[in-house]
Amino acid sequence: MVNRRDFIRSVASGALVLSLPKALFSKTTETEKPNIILCMADDMGWGDPGFNGNKIIKTVNLDAMAKAGMRFTRFYSGAPVCSPTRGSCLTGRHPYRYGIFFANTGHMPKEEITLAEALKTQGYTTGHFGKWHLGTLTTKEKDSNRGGPKGAKHYSPPWKNGFDVCFSTEAKVPTWNPMENPDTNKPYGTYYWIQDSTKVTENLQGDDSRVIMDRVVPFIQNAADKSEPFFAVIWFHAPHLPVLTGPQYRKIYSQYTEDEQHYYGCITALDGQIGRLRTQLRELGIADNTMFWFCSDNGPEGKNDKQGRTRGSAGPFRGRKRSLLEGGVRVPGLLEWPARIKAGQVTDIPCSTSDYFPTVMDILGFEIKGRPEPVDGISLLPLINGKMKRRPMPIGFESANQLSLTDNQYKIYSSDKGKTFMLFDLTEDPGETKDLAAKKPQILKSMKTMLIKWRKSCQDSLAGKDYK
Repeated sequence: MVNRRDFIRSVASGALVLSLPKALFSKTTETEKPNIILCMADDMGWGDPGFNGNKIIKTVNLDAMAKAGMRFTRFYSGAPVCSPTRGSCLTGRHPYRYGIFFANTGHMPKEEITLAEALKTQGYTTGHFGKWHLGTLTTKEKDSNRGGPKGAKHYSPPWKNGFDVCFSTEAKVPTWNPMENPDTNKPYGTYYWIQDSTKVTENLQGDDSRVIMDRVVPFIQNAADKSEPFFAVIWFHAPHLPVLTGPQYRKIYSQYTEDEQHYYGCITALDGQIGRLRTQLRELGIADNTMFWFCSDNGPEGKNDKQGRTRGSAGPFRGRKRSLLEGGVRVPGLLEWPARIKAGQVTDIPCSTSDYFPTVMDILGFEIKGRPEPVDGISLLPLINGKMKRRPMPIGFESANQLSLTDNQYKIYSSDKGKTFMLFDLTEDPGETKDLAAKKPQILKSMKTMLIKWRKSCQDSLAGKDYK
């Protein structure tokens, strides 16, 4: 019996078009399908870009993108660490539903339907570029953290998850000369792989964000030449450790310490590639019809790392990477879509990386029947259309021993797996300095009940109850 994911993949490839069951998906015909870009920085803090108030780091292109589209003041990563967030981007589901609890844990299961697989049924060409971190990329040789024969059970590369074109690493690489270990000048040990399972050996010097964009540009050019809608996932490594940048970027920040020069310059280099991408979309005449998202996968790394270069800012928020306090999960968030988004929009409605999948499905007007449920994200099309005043459902989080639930105003947070909770009013106290648990017991009780129900749902999913 063919499982659901293999069936959808065969539909996308054209092998089963003539025998496609009507129940598999329904579609509303669109005159022109939007191109879709999901762009993400790695460990960039809410307070790092200029559009969120940073006065030091130069992010002129991201700032221009913010002015041209919609800026989210309350955009949340799916988790306070990278792999789980990446899973939420592609499935719309919390990663605890399918076993990606932390970095280097689990992999994308074949039973999940990714956004790339869904979009292929609608005629999209799909590409993944940069950090994958949702499974290993080779079973034949040692690569990165888990790649090779010993990690074969976690083999789940992007080209097995709906992506036609890939230029992908399993995990982190240095942000300058990405194939070289900055401490030893020997190979770093994490490689770029493409969709035919071969290792890339050319054009791998200098700024890693530029190395990635060098592969994105021809992918988009080719799609535009063929008048094909495209889905591009661009997951930069910057500014994740090892943080490095070149002399031209360090020079911009010459008045600062060496470590600060590398961190600030690394982000400015990334920003330059955002500008390059925006320019290309305009030169190709496809910018208006391109839905271009930008965010970070979690809050900034801690300040006491060995290298000393993680100078990221969580802005006014408490906590950093690995924390479910705001600084660990409230991240920079932008959407530029000239055909549908008026310039200068700002929203403080809570939104999440889990919202990408249902938003895209709603915009295209189709639904994959039999897709694993429940879905944790919501469609943001009403927000895009100016008709959303409040988020209709809260956002649940779980990571290590931490639990939290966030709605439009309040948030509950536990650091001991639900034994005790704090309650914060994020509209009045975004820095989470005042615990209101004793003063507002009814709100606390109501939110705890919702969180318990949601968590039980995730546990049922993990037990395989969603895979019919």
